[in-house]
Amino acid sequence: MKISLCLLVFNEIDGCRTDIPRIPSDQFYEFFAVDGGSTDNTVEYLKGLGISVHRQPKPGLNAAYVHAVAKTKGEALVVFFPKGTIDPSSLLQFRPLLERGEDLVIASRNIAGGSNEEDSNVLKPRKWGVLFLAYLAEFLWRKEGIVVKDVLHGYKGFTISAFKKMAPRDYGLSIDIEMVVKAYKLNMRVAEFPVKEMPRPAGKTHFSVLPTGMKLLKYLWQEYWLR
Repeated sequence: MKISLCLLVFNEIDGCRTDIPRIPSDQFYEFFAVDGGSTDNTVEYLKGLGISVHRQPKPGLNAAYVHAVAKTKGEALVVFFPKGTIDPSSLLQFRPLLERGEDLVIASRNIAGGSNEEDSNVLKPRKWGVLFLAYLAEFLWRKEGIVVKDVLHGYKGFTISAFKKMAPRDYGLSIDIEMVVKAYKLNMRVAEFPVKEMPRPAGKTHFSVLPTGMKLLKYLWQEYWLR
């Protein structure tokens, strides 16, 4: 299977310097990046390494995925966010799952063997929020197959044919949970494998808990009434 690897970046120069030297890029059919408008030399750094960088024409996380799919020449695509929080060697776990016929494969922080950066804390607002959305989506749409526990992890792989059948929105930031919901609705094959998340070595998240959570609940409400 021709599996491509795409970096989704937006002002991640420190994460790129940490992760890219350890990425097994030679195991992928092609290796490129989609940039959301970086101003911190991320693009220049990537191009200096010979990595093709495509500027997404529209803002937003959904638009980044859609543009990555439009640019790939592969049969399947793995998207990775170089933030210095996940061991890049885990990229090698996608191929056997995609080649056995999975439509969507998610690197999960919330299943046995995985860990979330909040796991050592007493309060875990991000993790609890993700699990709440996971069980809500499962209750509303899952017909059979696994219950996806990490519905908001962008680190995933999928076949291009499955993505086109899902036909996700090209705006907003619902893409991660939207792909899970569409996979449930279309009765697609989904798999998770565990990964361990570490705290960011630099920078901060682009998606704060409460505003992001409210937008995702709005998406789920709209998706529910569309059915």
